[in-house]
Amino acid sequence: MDIRFSASQSVDLPVADQPVPIKHYLRQPRRLMNALTASSRIEPLRQDLFRVKMRPLSFMTLTLQPTVDMRVWADGEGTVHLCAVDCKIRGIEYVNQRFTLDLQGKLQPCLVGGATHLRGVADLQVNVELPPPFLLTPRPILQATGNGLLKSVLLTIKQRLMHQLLADYQVWATTEAETVRPTPGGMVPESPWA
Repeated sequence: MDIRFSASQSVDLPVADQPVPIKHYLRQPRRLMNALTASSRIEPLRQDLFRVKMRPLSFMTLTLQPTVDMRVWADGEGTVHLCAVDCKIRGIEYVNQRFTLDLQGKLQPCLVGGATHLRGVADLQVNVELPPPFLLTPRPILQATGNGLLKSVLLTIKQRLMHQLLADYQVWATTEAETVRPTPGGMVPESPWA
């Protein structure tokens, strides 16, 4: 049985002012990935490509562990783009051969009433041919369960983004600002953030 599941999640986070604008922080794919998921689950493949081993997910009677290759990059304005380029399901070869995942996300700094906010959206879609035993389960139940599972995945990412990314940005901005402090002779090194 072929079935499609989908979920979408948006985010609007106020960002506390820091000595270095957040658009500079957002140009670092590795820091972003570490903010979105535990570093122990990430394998860097290239500067902008990462293999993420997700936590096991339960769908009805199946336990699935997706491994997703994600490309993460930022444009000149600091808008971050995220795109899944490959996905494998560990442990259930039947599902792995009949499974596709599409994840597209965007996160950008915006001025809202003079304050910086991070606004973004992530869309997740899965197409899968379920094993024959699922033919007995009514499609609306499968659909609701699958959509709910994808929504919970995106919600977990959003919650981590809200806490971990902003905390990491604050630490990074403070450290970066310290590297451009005035020297004892009164000369101020040129800031790379100007």
